Amino acid sequence: MQGNMTLESTSLGLRPATSADAPFLEQLYRSTRPELQALDAASGEAPSVAAQQYAVLQSGIAASFPDAMHFVVEQASGRIGSLVVDFGANEVRLIHLSLLPAVRGRGYGRQLLQGLQQAAARSHAPLAVTVWRSNPRARALYLSLGFVVEEAHPVAERMVWYPPSRPMVAVP
Repeated sequence: MQGNMTLESTSLGLRPATSADAPFLEQLYRSTRPELQALDAASGEAPSVAAQQYAVLQSGIAASFPDAMHFVVEQASGRIGSLVVDFGANEVRLIHLSLLPAVRGRGYGRQLLQGLQQAAARSHAPLAVTVWRSNPRARALYLSLGFVVEEAHPVAERMVWYPPSRPMVAVP
């Protein structure tokens, strides 16, 4: 998944994120955090708190997944989301997926996840993701795509999709 990529049967595309995308990615992150929006309305402090939390997210990803690939999701109208994925030795890990509020609910997340499932199947690896319990829509989407809950914690669940098994071929 290097370079620019257009997903089959859709107008969505992926391209590597660059430093020029940083303001968009930070704004996108803020749009996924309703508690920051409430803080902004109450005190006007959300921009600085959001910037700090986004920086913590980025440094955490870099520390835990140094080979993770950061993509910007694009459509003809421009940037609409981000995707961070790590193609590890034993699994494909979806680290972060977010879309602008204006395009949520249109099936784009499903299309992106199905593309990741295809990539995982080609590499014969499971696709894993951590889903926050505060995001029931995402959890429902993962379940509808065949993910199963492998670990349940008070605030999040680790969900995994396993590619279909290839039939064993007997060698004479």
